Order: sequence, then structure tokens, then C-alpha cells
Amino acid sequence: MPRNETSGFGPHDVTMPQLGMAQDAGRIVSWLKAPGDKVAKGDALFEVETDKATMEVEAQASGYLTHVRAQAGEDVPVGQAIARISESADAAEDDAAPAPAAESDTASDAEDTLPEGREITMPQLGMAQDSGVMVGWLVEPGAQVGADDLLFEVETDKATMEVPAGAEGYLAATLAQKGDDVPVGQVVAIIAAEKPANPVSRALTQAAPAAPSPAPQAAPEPPAAHPADTPAASSVALPASGRILASPKLKRVAQEKGLDLGRLVAAGHPQPYHMRDLEVLENLPADAPAPQPGTTPQAMRLEAVVAQDGFAPFAASVAGTLDDADALLAGLAGASLGAPCIVAIEHVGVPRAFAVPAGRRLSGVTESEDAPGLLLRDLRGSALCGVALGAEDVPVLSVLSKGDGLALVLECDPQHMAPAQAIALLSEFAGRMGDPLRHLL
Repeated sequence: MPRNETSGFGPHDVTMPQLGMAQDAGRIVSWLKAPGDKVAKGDALFEVETDKATMEVEAQASGYLTHVRAQAGEDVPVGQAIARISESADAAEDDAAPAPAAESDTASDAEDTLPEGREITMPQLGMAQDSGVMVGWLVEPGAQVGADDLLFEVETDKATMEVPAGAEGYLAATLAQKGDDVPVGQVVAIIAAEKPANPVSRALTQAAPAAPSPAPQAAPEPPAAHPADTPAASSVALPASGRILASPKLKRVAQEKGLDLGRLVAAGHPQPYHMRDLEVLENLPADAPAPQPGTTPQAMRLEAVVAQDGFAPFAASVAGTLDDADALLAGLAGASLGAPCIVAIEHVGVPRAFAVPAGRRLSGVTESEDAPGLLLRDLRGSALCGVALGAEDVPVLSVLSKGDGLALVLECDPQHMAPAQAIALLSEFAGRMGDPLRHLL
């Protein structure tokens, strides 16, 4: 289930999340809490429908639901505030909007007056993202753009991506510059219908009268001193090939600080690495020992046989509502790990990665740009009857046809996971592939 907020103190705006890269709006199906209701972090707050799926969205803050601005049936742009979680049920309505005086104070002359047009906001490219770093603009101020033209490049903790304009017109204002860390939902540009005589261009710190909400309270990075709190996607991946799996943001910051990510590998810290691992890297002792050559245990290889393939008929039966068989397969594999993770599905060609949340809701599985912690090779359509490829960057589950049933093979380096964890993973996955309905119980 997607999470809408970041934890912290004080009031929190609830915004329409971006559940897919091509999504620019979502429809409120229903509110699962009424205005004034007490809300706990993790409670299902509302249900949203996109062109891909219908999902429940969790609150990531505790308090009371107030300032509900969108009702069931309304289409809401991504990043737009739709409610607030306040410290009390009777929070004043005028707390929901930023003070208009801020605009008059900051727009000191006519050049600072923003043109009218379509506001472009910092998108939410991942469910845990609360801001993005502006890498650069791909279009000059005043230039004409099409809806599908790439407008700017943004970097999050997980990836660096190019963002399309989403509207036709002229780039009349750019309200953030290279290096600015922009909160999700903050207006970064305005696309006008007419060519502007004097395009506005300024940094985020030069005031933002077009901001849709009060200055957000950015949540700090999760403390790296508690690696046990990180999801299983990080705890199962340690490359055997020597390639380091790390987010673009961490790579950039580490390079700026002169830090070597290889020291995390040498210390046995599990991959992939994110910004939360920066503190661990900075605090590593200077003499962190590297693994000695020749001491790596032999790769593990486990096999299981499923007498009757239950997945194919299950996927066909739910195709009306869950039509992505790869997402279903990723959901069953990820759930077998017992914690949120990223699972890549590979047939022939480029693998597709999926974020598998906690719980048993297969509809909550979404495509992801993150590095996977588990790779599943679907070889059911091939003539292969067995595989023995050795350990790779992450644990690999291979699925092959075997008569009316399936043959399952798990290969991984012992540093990926403990033997007991590997046995549990393959056993759980075999049970789900034989009878997918058990996953829902």
C-alpha cells in the first residue's frame, strides 16, 4: 500500500501521490477516514484510482484528518494537497493556506510577478520521496514546448530522471535552478499559452509565491545507525561481481566528499546503498578489513518442484482487474521474502523491476526504477529443463516448466542471505506458485 506522507511532528499536508511515471492525476474513489477522525501513521487514509490500478494510500503521520479539499469522484493533479493531518480535530481552516502576505513581500517589482499558465510541480517519483534535486533545465526560458517534450532533469535518493512538460505552450517561468532541493508538489515552472515577453527565471531561495502549500518540514534521512530497520530489499543484496549498487544521489554525494563506496562492500554492509548508508560510510574505521581472497563460501543452489502449476490459471482468473502477470509474479516472489523489497522479472531482454510492499495486496505492486534485491527469471516458455548459472549480483529465482508443474531454482551467494533464509524463501515461493490463493489468506 502506498504511503502518502513522511513522518514527523506538526501538521502535514496530504497530497495526491504519483503511483506511476505516466500519471499526472488520480481520482479519489473514497475517503476511508472522515474529517475530524483520529489517524495513526500507517492507517489507510483514502482510495485512489489511476489508469493502471486502484490503491489504498496510507497516512505517514499521526493526528486528525482536517481540511479535506477533494471529494469522491474528483480528479486531482499529482502533488496537489487534498487534506491535512493536524494536531487537533478543530484545527483552523485558514491554517491550510500559506499567508498571502508572503507573495507581496517577495514580489518586489513587476519582473517578479509570475505569469499566468499551467503550473508544473516537482513530481513524486517514489513513494518515500519528499523532495528532488534539480539537475538542470532541458529547455530555455521562453522556448516553446510540447506536452511530451523533456522539460527538466531531477535527482532523488533512488534515481535520476527526465521529466516531460505535460502541457503545450511556452516556458514562461522557471522557479528552481540547478542544485535546488525542491519539495514534492512545489511549483518549479509555469507554461503559458502565449510567448512571454520577459520570462521569469529564479532559484528556489528567491521566494516562491506560487508554492501550493506552506514550507514543508523535510523529514531527515532515516538514521543509519539502525540497519536492522531497513527493508529486506537492502539486506539480501551483496554483489558477487564487484559492481556496486547505489543510488545516484549517494554516488554524487560520496564523490563530492571523497568517500569510497567500496569500503561499505569491504565492511560487508548489504547493498543496494542509499543516502541512509552515508553515515555508516563516514563512520567506518580506517582499518575496515576487506574480505580475504579465497574465503568466499561456495554459492548456494536450492531446487524445488511444484507438482501442479497454479500460477497460470490464477493469473488468467484475475486478468480483469490485475492484468500485469509480471507484477503478480513479482508480488508472490517478494512476499516470500517476508518484507518490502524490489523484485526484477526477466524473460528475454530488459528486466522489469517492481516494488513489492508489505502485506498481501497484490494490487499494491508497482513498477520501480530502483535496483532489485531479488531477480526472478521466468523461463516457463523456454526449452530449458534446468539451470546452474552460479551466484550473481543478487539472489536469482528461476522458474521452469516441468510437466504439468514447475521447477524452481534459487541460486545465491551465501553473503546474499543465510541458508535458513534461502530455504524459507524457496519454500514460501513454491507454496504460492502451487496455490496462489494461499497468498491471500
